[in-house]
Amino acid sequence: MERLFSTAQVHPRDRFDYWHSVACKNLIAHDAMPECRPSFEAELHAGALADLGLVLFETSPMRVSHTRDHCARMQNDEVFVCRLTSGQLVLEQAGREVDMKAGDMTLLDPLLPYEGKFSGGVKLLVLKAPRRSMEARVGRITDMLTRTMKPAEAEHGLASAFLAMLPDYAGQLGTAAIETVKNQTLDLVAISLAKTQERPRPYLSSAKASALLNVRAAIEARLTDPGLDAETVAAAAGVSVRYANALLAQEGTSIVRLIQSRRLACCHRALQDPLQAHRNVSEVASAWGFSDMTHFGRRFKTAYGLLPSELRRLSKQN
Repeated sequence: MERLFSTAQVHPRDRFDYWHSVACKNLIAHDAMPECRPSFEAELHAGALADLGLVLFETSPMRVSHTRDHCARMQNDEVFVCRLTSGQLVLEQAGREVDMKAGDMTLLDPLLPYEGKFSGGVKLLVLKAPRRSMEARVGRITDMLTRTMKPAEAEHGLASAFLAMLPDYAGQLGTAAIETVKNQTLDLVAISLAKTQERPRPYLSSAKASALLNVRAAIEARLTDPGLDAETVAAAAGVSVRYANALLAQEGTSIVRLIQSRRLACCHRALQDPLQAHRNVSEVASAWGFSDMTHFGRRFKTAYGLLPSELRRLSKQN
């Protein structure tokens, strides 16, 4: 994580205004009012994990407001997963309010207005995730916004602990590791978000999001099985093949196509990984469930524009 700003380097009269400009540029456009300008202190670090942005900042007490005008000027379609490390933070969006303590997480949508009240000693990690990547895992996020995810519950605790480690490793991981950790991060957050939607009688949208997450989890858990088929996935997810395919059709795919695309992605990553350079192409393909090498090579070239052997050769040259 790179330190982009610290008030220790700025004259007290300019600290808040300088902080506000840096935060608007690197996090999100907003209005803000500090509790005390002369004593205001803040620090901001930023990093990335593939296409996930990481922003970690500490700040003195203040109030912030992300207005409709700010929303209209948003250029990136991202969602924010907020994890509080210390202090107390109250956030309000979509008619709901969360009062966050250390370890708590919540989800914000930058395309909607929100307000926040920061106590003293707040340290906050913001994970900026592409909306498409998140909604591919959980469906529409509208009903998941500003829900408190407390670490006392196992799903939330695991995701919170995982997010807390990311700033220490951002910028230090190899290419293959980055992609793996990125997907693990999104998957853990998705599981935590799905947990917030559990109700005795769930809304239809929540039920669909949960079923979709179960289908994807069933596929990921069995990718190495060469006999994996639609019936096995649907049974493991507790839904019918028809229902699972109907859910996936909204994302332009199906069980069979998703199995294939995930297997190809895993092979693509393995063939680029220098730590797996000792494995030949057929060994990699077989490990991820492909039994017909001709079929594998044809599908791989369709997906990535070159044969597996060509990718392996280029990767070794780099």
